[in-house]
Amino acid sequence: MQINLTGHHVDLTPALRSYVNEKFERLERHFDNVIDVHVILTVEKLTQKAEATMLVSGNNLFADATDQDMYAAIDALVDKLDRQVVKHKEKLKDHHRAEGSHRNHSE
Repeated sequence: MQINLTGHHVDLTPALRSYVNEKFERLERHFDNVIDVHVILTVEKLTQKAEATMLVSGNNLFADATDQDMYAAIDALVDKLDRQVVKHKEKLKDHHRAEGSHRNHSE
């Protein structure tokens, strides 16, 4: 999994980079077909925003989150993406199950 991290009006400290990498590694454990992730961290006045686009097998997932604290925004972002990954995984599983049951009926 390739993680591209961009900061807008944010100093991307080593601590912030490692926090993002650690969170996305945990996400990858749930679903190992993550190809590419682009994370953008932005500060706008008092609001900290984290957004990401994930390229997974056959789909793009997008989420964003805002908070007063950048680390909390990253946590919320990863939680949202985690739910989307679970949904995507279930769709793949249901699709394969439907294919299998369809073949059995046609024989």
